[in-house]
Amino acid sequence: MGNYDCKNLMADLGDKLDDIRGRITEDAPLSQVTWFRTGGPAAVMFQPADEEDLAKFLALLPEEARVFPIGVGSNLLVRDGGLNAVVIRLSAKGFGQTEQISSTQLMAGAACPDKRVAAAAHDAGIGGLHFYHGIPGAIGGALRMNAGANGHETKDCLVAVHAIDRQGKKHILSNADMKYSYRKSGAPKDLIFTKALFEGEQTPKSEIKAAMDEVQHHRETSQPIKEKTGGSTFKNPPGHSAWKVIDDAGCRGLTIGGAQMSPMHCNFMINTGPATSYDLEKLGETVRQRVLLNSGIHLEWEIRRLGEFTPGQTLEAFMGQML
Repeated sequence: MGNYDCKNLMADLGDKLDDIRGRITEDAPLSQVTWFRTGGPAAVMFQPADEEDLAKFLALLPEEARVFPIGVGSNLLVRDGGLNAVVIRLSAKGFGQTEQISSTQLMAGAACPDKRVAAAAHDAGIGGLHFYHGIPGAIGGALRMNAGANGHETKDCLVAVHAIDRQGKKHILSNADMKYSYRKSGAPKDLIFTKALFEGEQTPKSEIKAAMDEVQHHRETSQPIKEKTGGSTFKNPPGHSAWKVIDDAGCRGLTIGGAQMSPMHCNFMINTGPATSYDLEKLGETVRQRVLLNSGIHLEWEIRRLGEFTPGQTLEAFMGQML
């Protein structure tokens, strides 16, 4: 997979796309999608109308075409050369709803913002999902990376995940099938998650609200939530806090071009305005090098990086990390 030129997709598929109801955009500007507000275009972006539309579209694609699902773009760095791929972006209309299934269970679409899931759980009196109030993303990304905050994570409340594979076939995965570890899922990478069933416990709404308020207070007082950022840049190394080893290496406030490690929370990388994706990735790799030299700790990216560099952009020392 990966040798197909997705710029030819529309011409190659032709009238096979007539029954597709979703929106197809060629040369789609991903800088308008990512929270960093940087990056080049995708050869094709598809926004399916619903699960059936997504399954039908995927079944039409050439096997060699690369496919990347993205959510709200909060945890994503797209390189300046863009993506010669088909980007799948689930719409709020088709995949952004929540539904109370029982007194303790909630179904949420993959495009539903995490914060909205926390609110829906509160309204239903379902405790245990309040931590989503503090995660800046959508459920699809939370499922893929076992997103968590404030001592809780997705695997703690997940029952089942609905997904569609690269050939357009539907699947339902259990919590165990997701093979979760810290900020990572072992589920097949070609699966596109469409919705998930969560379970909490009946809890007084006042208690849920208090827990959500605590999460919000923590974010507002310790994280640069008003900046163009991607959330936590690196995963916490075993036995350590990423921000602490970054701080100890002298990287708080470190700046390259328009990219900066936040002075407020130094595991948050921000675009101060003029940053390119190259500035941001070079800054991140510089931090990794300095932390390694200072403490011997290998930081692992939490932010997902996709795409190609533009001509003249090189990170030779880090090519082993590139996609």
